[in-house]
Amino acid sequence: MKVDQNDLSVLSDPELCVLVSQGGSQAEEELVSRYSRLVRICARPLFLAGGDSEDLIQEGMVGLLHAIRAYDPARQAQFRTYAELCIRSRLVSAVRAAGRDKHSPLNHYISLETPLFDTAVGHLCAQSDNPEDVLIDREVRSERLSALMDQLSGFEAKILRLYLGGLSYGEIARQMGRSAKSVDNAVQRIRRKLARQLTSGDISNG
Repeated sequence: MKVDQNDLSVLSDPELCVLVSQGGSQAEEELVSRYSRLVRICARPLFLAGGDSEDLIQEGMVGLLHAIRAYDPARQAQFRTYAELCIRSRLVSAVRAAGRDKHSPLNHYISLETPLFDTAVGHLCAQSDNPEDVLIDREVRSERLSALMDQLSGFEAKILRLYLGGLSYGEIARQMGRSAKSVDNAVQRIRRKLARQLTSGDISNG
């Protein structure tokens, strides 16, 4: 398939993957650009629960690159679904490698993720990698999210939803009419409240 590099943005994901398989580095860059926000969406709940943001983003990008290079359009799965599965699988592996301590808040990272996003891929990821260790009952997850929301101010709750939606601090600041610094401060307060909830089991307001 011979395509002008300036026309890459109009190609579908499977078409770009074909170009990648033929050595098209710019096609790969186009797919990375399209799905970098998905990597942030997958990584951010883990960061809130105690991970390192940049390390997790890098691990998620490794998962995305694997998806781009291994995707087979003949399997008839949507590329986004496959990419999300690969990203989450990579993040699960990274968390397990870095958080062997059974008391680490990272052991409960799924607690925020599933209620806010489509559960299908999360379940696929878990089933491929020891579901007993990864999945927490959906009702428990919803209760934990609700308990966390009860501890947040209205401003913090809005910040949390936008942040987990993959928006940058600048984008959140523009939507909220606040400075990027105030957004960062809110995210740090949310992290502290979540850490207290996960490590102590305290779900009361405060």
